[in-house]
Amino acid sequence: MSSYGRYHSQSYAPSAPQEPSYPPSSSGYSSFPPGTPQDVIRSFQMVDRDGSGFIDEYELQQALSSAFHRFNLRTIRLLMFLFKHPHQPLRIGPNEFAALWNCLGHWRGIFERYDKDRSRKIDALELRDALYGIGYAVPGSVLQLLLSKYGDGSGRRVELGFDSFVECGMIIKGLTDKFKEKDRGYSGSATLKYDDFMSMVIPFLVSYE
Repeated sequence: MSSYGRYHSQSYAPSAPQEPSYPPSSSGYSSFPPGTPQDVIRSFQMVDRDGSGFIDEYELQQALSSAFHRFNLRTIRLLMFLFKHPHQPLRIGPNEFAALWNCLGHWRGIFERYDKDRSRKIDALELRDALYGIGYAVPGSVLQLLLSKYGDGSGRRVELGFDSFVECGMIIKGLTDKFKEKDRGYSGSATLKYDDFMSMVIPFLVSYE
């Protein structure tokens, strides 16, 4: 068994609930996917003030904060980086917005399922259980390292709001997905060239600071 997750010889797919997915790499920005709920369309249109069909990070922050939770800009920039088309600057269109909204709905369900005390916060144990529940048995040392970035330096227990929980989940999922591309034999280990390693990690460190 791998040290970074429940590692099945058949696949990397987690057990129920289904893990959130990232949008397909599509160049279509002109319209929302068929069947997109009207409230999602309205949320996009309300913040697309110039009617360009794209929204930037501040407009995305406004749209999501009004629907889910007050998102911090760091999380918004990570979401923008993950969901934008790879050949476009940091902005997203209707197709990407709909995919992002759907993904956050999945994360919201996971957050509420593992917020056992209904505090609207996720502590370290709840985060561990949530990640394990979607297929990632992350070592405690890795979790502590990840959580350390959300502390205030006082040494008090770190608890995550919904936006920070999404950010942690996206980082774990994103890096694991990148790693599994190199581990085609599902062995839990892989050989990486230096430039491959840097290309894998650096976007999650600097693209949204």
